[in-house]
Amino acid sequence: MATLMIQGTTSDAGKSTVVAALCRALARRGISVAPFKPQNMALNSAVTEDGGEIGRSTALQAQAAGVKPHSDMNPVLLKPESDRGSQVILRGKVYGYMDAMDYHAFKRTAKESVMAAWQAMETRFDVIIAEGAGSPAEINLRKGDIANMGFAEAADCPVILVGDIERGGVFAQLVGTLALLSESEQARMKGFVINRFRGDMSLLTPGIEWLTAHTGKPVLGTLPYLQGLLLDAEDSIGLTHAPTQGESLNVVVPALPRISNHTDFDPLRLHPQVNLTFVGADEPIPAADVIILPGSKSTASDLAWLKRQGWDRAIQRHLRYGGKVLGICGGFQMLGEWVEDPDGLESKAERVMGLGLLSLTTRMVAGKQLRNVSGVTVAEGASVTGYEIHNGVSEGAALGQPLFDLGTHLDGAVSDDGQVMGTYLHGLFDHSEACQALLARLGLSGAQRLDYRAHRERELDRLADTLEAHLDIEALIALLGAGASPSR
Repeated sequence: MATLMIQGTTSDAGKSTVVAALCRALARRGISVAPFKPQNMALNSAVTEDGGEIGRSTALQAQAAGVKPHSDMNPVLLKPESDRGSQVILRGKVYGYMDAMDYHAFKRTAKESVMAAWQAMETRFDVIIAEGAGSPAEINLRKGDIANMGFAEAADCPVILVGDIERGGVFAQLVGTLALLSESEQARMKGFVINRFRGDMSLLTPGIEWLTAHTGKPVLGTLPYLQGLLLDAEDSIGLTHAPTQGESLNVVVPALPRISNHTDFDPLRLHPQVNLTFVGADEPIPAADVIILPGSKSTASDLAWLKRQGWDRAIQRHLRYGGKVLGICGGFQMLGEWVEDPDGLESKAERVMGLGLLSLTTRMVAGKQLRNVSGVTVAEGASVTGYEIHNGVSEGAALGQPLFDLGTHLDGAVSDDGQVMGTYLHGLFDHSEACQALLARLGLSGAQRLDYRAHRERELDRLADTLEAHLDIEALIALLGAGASPSR
């Protein structure tokens, strides 16, 4: 087994896309490959084949590699619940809540889980492409590090450093990061990748020549900026989207402080008939056809934020004028009459009043629901697939009119007038049939069918094609050695 680690000079330097592209490129060569992220901090997550939970970007990388996501691929997942603490997921399962100082002390135990997961992976795959988190040069986080060089040193693997030229100062990023590493870590760094370059490559040549001479490390490639790339993001919400043709549906989504799984909206961003707008704190709430309340890692606190921002009044006005409202997971819980948390699993408030738009009450209980599901929309019989990741059990009369039939159980609720609906199902717009049916129900007559799954596959191939054209992939394969030979 061979492992190569991709680290970045900053968060969002492009590590995730480079790992996805490498996984797809190696898989197309017949190499048994899988992604690995020792530690991730993100509120976008996915359910694995073994019933665990990992970061959404790692699940996308598994798809790029042509393998099913497994909890070993992201053994430590931190899901922030406040500015000072997070829910800690170890090898797919909830371990508990920790503030920053508690987690810092916990890193030795976390490292044992990381190395055990990596060793389990090496028995199943020939090549592991590991991804760092943030920057390896965060001096205050170096002690006990398991996310970047701490893992690379323990696994004894080579490292490639990615810098984002679009942000400016890419040479300072690369040189400065290298300078802040220890001698052994510098030796482990085998080269650089410059990401998101626009313009004439010849203008960059003098800088690349200087960088190579100054550091003794090669630039293994300069990857161009890919216009319109839309793939599952690790955390950043990204840009809004305007429709490109025909009749359109105006959708607004509050950007909750603890918004989770906002990748639910990627198919709507892509849809040519949907105008999707995220509305942040203290921004005016625009008129819309549909308001969608997204998932939340902290339902009670995000519900309080909604009310402070005036969304409760805006939603009531929106409904009076015939608008539609959809709640997903935490957003679904907010639509009910009460959210109860007697054991303080998500908040200090034992009971908070919901928006009162659906006759149901949600009670937070120990044990997170994690499952991949499939079924149909109750009204249209349109096929749907998705996944559930939530605390809380909802009960009430509103559940008598479900939105989905998932075979093993009914899911969601629809109000008597059809204006308000909710579901625990993430990924509900990914399936073309369900997306078309739901958009029609939300008010888009003549909704076009969008195959988001096919789009995701095309984007992964575009990434891999770009990597093959602009990166010295043979040099990377040489770093991997005998492990990177096609499986027999």
